Amino acid sequence: MVNYNDPIEGKEQDMAEILGLGVTHWPTLCLPNERLTDVFQRVLSAPNVDPARKDPASWPPELLAELGNDNGLGAAQRCGERFGNDFRAMRKILDDFNPDFVLVWGDDQYENFKEDIVPPFCVLGYDPDIELNPWHTNSNGGNGGKPNRWGEPGDWTLRVKGQREAAKFLATGLIERGIDMAYAYQPLHHPMAHAFTNTFLYLDWDRKGFPYPVIPFAINCYGRNLIQAKGGLGHLFAPPPGADETGDPPSPQPWRCMDVGAAVAEVLAASPYRVALVASSSWSHCFLSPKNGYLWPDHEGDRILFDAVSRADYGAWRKRSLADMEYSGQHEMLNWMALMGAMEALDRKAPVIQDYMETYILASDKCFLSFPA
Repeated sequence: MVNYNDPIEGKEQDMAEILGLGVTHWPTLCLPNERLTDVFQRVLSAPNVDPARKDPASWPPELLAELGNDNGLGAAQRCGERFGNDFRAMRKILDDFNPDFVLVWGDDQYENFKEDIVPPFCVLGYDPDIELNPWHTNSNGGNGGKPNRWGEPGDWTLRVKGQREAAKFLATGLIERGIDMAYAYQPLHHPMAHAFTNTFLYLDWDRKGFPYPVIPFAINCYGRNLIQAKGGLGHLFAPPPGADETGDPPSPQPWRCMDVGAAVAEVLAASPYRVALVASSSWSHCFLSPKNGYLWPDHEGDRILFDAVSRADYGAWRKRSLADMEYSGQHEMLNWMALMGAMEALDRKAPVIQDYMETYILASDKCFLSFPA
């Protein structure tokens, strides 16, 4: 029997310590630098993007400057080096803290959750030994596989450790606090959504291994876009829904994500464990934002939230509406809403900003920060 007053058996009862981190899981970053503008090029080919928006004559000078005379290669190379250093810095913070486990808030983009079930929130209490093959393809496994910046073969294995007992403890505490939390002990359609896999890949940028047990915590960030877009840019290529077809339900409200994050912090603060809480996503995504014709992110919308978090103004985050976030392409920032709710509940002051990057051609703005324990 598991004693939920002692979430991981054999652990002495001490005061909890909680670290907060914010990173990105930008999937294109897996690729070599010369591929980092792939999303921009794909949007330019999308039939559902207004042709007038594709005309360089209509583009802002900042976008043209970032493209330069090499179609963005120089900007991409600088970005790859910059983000590698950012993830090294975040890993050092994590190593110095030495958590008992790492909880990652991430979105499932039509990977594990599909038409058969789409929970708003789900704690994933997976097996202690998880083996993932992020570069494997069904048609070209073995020594081939997907290209990646590390040059790893298709049969390369990422090994991480699940933490089922801590996941049970967390789900129990959330349910007892009135959060009707879904949970799972094994995957449904996909071994692990890329929001989580990429987070572990990037936090092990130099391939030292990722020794910390993990609890993936899925949030349905894509909501109305999830089924139609199939977790990406599909809405820019698919025919529009029929006139008699109603839309899908939305994501959970931003304030609710903050409430859930706060409840997570309360449960873990009452435990004896050192826990790193990680929000993993980029900020506004160009291909989700109608504001700029799906071509570049919403810098203004992101600055509102960046300025607020820089001064620990959690109220400004709590006031952000789902409609505003969807218009800005900030769907995935619901992961960050959970982190903000946790840090608000813990009364954390302004975070340490590692990096904040605005871009016109690299898909999304990105932020790296930490809330020390």
